[in-house]
Amino acid sequence: MTGCSSTVPNCAGTLPTAGTDTVHLPRLGEDPQAPFPPVDAALADPPGLLAWGGDLSLPRLLAAYRHGIFPWYSRGQPILWWSPDPRLVLRPSELHIARRLRRSLRNSGWRIAADSAFAKVLDSCAGAPRPDQHGTWITADMRRAYLGLHAAGHAHSVEAWDRDGALAGGIYGVRIGRMFFGESMFSAQSGGSKVALAALCHAMMAAGMPLLDCQVASPHLLGLGARCVGRDDFQREVVGLVERPVAAGWPRKFLPEGAAQLG
Repeated sequence: MTGCSSTVPNCAGTLPTAGTDTVHLPRLGEDPQAPFPPVDAALADPPGLLAWGGDLSLPRLLAAYRHGIFPWYSRGQPILWWSPDPRLVLRPSELHIARRLRRSLRNSGWRIAADSAFAKVLDSCAGAPRPDQHGTWITADMRRAYLGLHAAGHAHSVEAWDRDGALAGGIYGVRIGRMFFGESMFSAQSGGSKVALAALCHAMMAAGMPLLDCQVASPHLLGLGARCVGRDDFQREVVGLVERPVAAGWPRKFLPEGAAQLG
């Protein structure tokens, strides 16, 4: 999940470029129902790289997330599939928000919403500057894919809106069962992404969703209470959570009415 700091794998070594296969790893075929390679076959360098190729169809993406696998690649590369070890996760009950921000929220008048501006959150994440990262991994194909997941009810955004109706920050990701796979977040105003993350964690706790996937480590997310776990432990927990249904209306029905309730 990308936030104020990039959490995309820091890729050492040579990756496949368009039309080439410079890394010896499995290539996915045309059948979106075909199984992925076992995650313990992922490379150590680049860390967590599991496979390449395939497509970003709805069945393929859902199958990937169900197995703790996510796509990430840059323009000019084929689709790359990842399963990092260790994995960064955040338990919503362990989220840490600084006291100063909590105090400011009590009188901020900020409003919390979900799925009211999914495309805008997606585009804002794509346009947000990231340290040591040029351009965006949210390519046109990735954008279409996640808009499709959203239309099918699998991808969600949580937004923080200021008292003037401007989008102050947001986060989006994929929910399967009681598991939420965070993809990216952004701030347009100071603290915007943290407020959106806090609101998401509030909705997850209210619905009995104990684990938020943050993909790989970043100082920003570690400072908010995320921690690294081994891939085997992560996979065991995900397998159970994706099969457990969540209450209807999530996340909208489980959000606080305003940011003041997060203070």
